[in-house]
Amino acid sequence: MPLCMSNIDGKLSVMDINASGLPFRVGFVLIDDFPLMSYAAALEPLRAANLLAGIALYDIRNIPVSAARSVSSSGALVRANAFLGEQVDFDLVLVVAGGNLLHAEYPRLYSWLRLLAARGVLMGGVSGGPLLLARAGIMNDRRMTVHWDHAEVLLALSHQLIVERSLYVRDRDRLTCAGGTAPLDMMHALISEQHGAAFARKISDWFLHTDIRPGEGAQRAGLSQRYNTNNSAVLKAIEAMENHIADPLELSQLAILAELSVRQLNRLFRHVFATSTVQFYRHLRLQKAHALLQASSLTISAIASTTGFANAAHFSRCFSEHYSLSPKAFRLSVQHATNVHVKNQQT
Repeated sequence: MPLCMSNIDGKLSVMDINASGLPFRVGFVLIDDFPLMSYAAALEPLRAANLLAGIALYDIRNIPVSAARSVSSSGALVRANAFLGEQVDFDLVLVVAGGNLLHAEYPRLYSWLRLLAARGVLMGGVSGGPLLLARAGIMNDRRMTVHWDHAEVLLALSHQLIVERSLYVRDRDRLTCAGGTAPLDMMHALISEQHGAAFARKISDWFLHTDIRPGEGAQRAGLSQRYNTNNSAVLKAIEAMENHIADPLELSQLAILAELSVRQLNRLFRHVFATSTVQFYRHLRLQKAHALLQASSLTISAIASTTGFANAAHFSRCFSEHYSLSPKAFRLSVQHATNVHVKNQQT
């Protein structure tokens, strides 16, 4: 039952709040190196709801994957008050993850998530968390989103996943969020659904969160802001490039889409970016390859194909020229840095 507002002084009626039943039980599964901002943006609206209502609308539990606490990317410690597999009747479980998920395999977590999903529990992920939901096999045939930094890895995981570049997505019993400040918007929607828009607005105002965004909002700034140009022809060409990473377009095709001649398009790119159109396009594809090498387990041949290179040898040569390091050497350096980071956290 939604919360009701008194017509006299605007205060919440405790009787109406209690009529909604027991607290909504939310479990935060925290993967070490989780993004603290994303976690706080999801948890704090629930805490504020309890504070402003004067009773516990939400029962919040923190669940590390191992040990008795989790460590955020900034080194903040969050102590456990629940554990994987514990007999807690959760209403919502959110997996919060970030950092390098290249070697993130958590079979015990995956089994528990599948068990909860089979029971009909509302399951969700924040930032990189949706990637782990997909690896657990509980996102088939459901729309989802993830932080843009993990999007390429998620898309490479399975062609059956329905991935959107949104702030958050609710599809039946799945709730996924891109992270950052987007959980503030997602929790506003959840609290509105459960306790009414007026109460949810009080919580958003509490956090000075006055510009509430819809779930389908964009994760990143537009092309104009990202590339610092307002030239419509250049932006049309870049949009086409970003939509054709695995199947690169010919320069003549880009020129047609930009409604310019090849010569005019090249002149514009050299003026705006001090490089040719083809070189700019290759740099975009190499950036995608760089991200996949860092955060996926795809083979070098598969990454070469995914980013539009003719073969692994051609890709390796272009990557080495651009980054002064071969794809294999770069991946080994990432794995070494990850192992050192994990070892330092354990000590």
